[in-house]
Amino acid sequence: MSFLKSLPPDAGLLQIFQAFPKTARPLLEYHEALLRGESPFSAGERELIAAYVSGLNNCNYCHAVHSQTAVALGIRANTIASLLSKSQDEHVDLSMKPVLAFVRKLALSPASVTAADADEVFAAGWNDRALHDAVAICALFNLMNRLVDGLGVKANEAYVRMAAQRLAQDGYAKLLDLLSADAE
Repeated sequence: MSFLKSLPPDAGLLQIFQAFPKTARPLLEYHEALLRGESPFSAGERELIAAYVSGLNNCNYCHAVHSQTAVALGIRANTIASLLSKSQDEHVDLSMKPVLAFVRKLALSPASVTAADADEVFAAGWNDRALHDAVAICALFNLMNRLVDGLGVKANEAYVRMAAQRLAQDGYAKLLDLLSADAE
């Protein structure tokens, strides 16, 4: 249910983007560059980070959509399910553990992040670009989680499945085609 009076109560994020294309367009372009562009992380791993941050922020909409997108892009479903539980170490690839620990700390207590946290990521074999991308995804989804929750965006399971399939198949660039150039 959207809180925006100009949109129907059941408006989803796409409808909000369509109502505000001038701000949505650069946001979606950034999503495409960060989540589908060149990176040491696979698209599935980047969606995993997005889903994890969203889960940490209790943003059910983003957590659901990006969890299913990650699974569609090859991340095991049990990895997603275990991330927010005590069994996190059971299903997470060894090289991703320090990345997810870094992202967790950055999302929950950003002022406490230190060079030692970054060093753990580097020790797992990741480079500067990987650290940048993990931090940028965390930052982007902190923003998106607040946008979604602040505007009252909710989605039923059918919508989540459709959105995840669309993102897995077409990325974020295809959403740009759905924006009007003259709205707002």
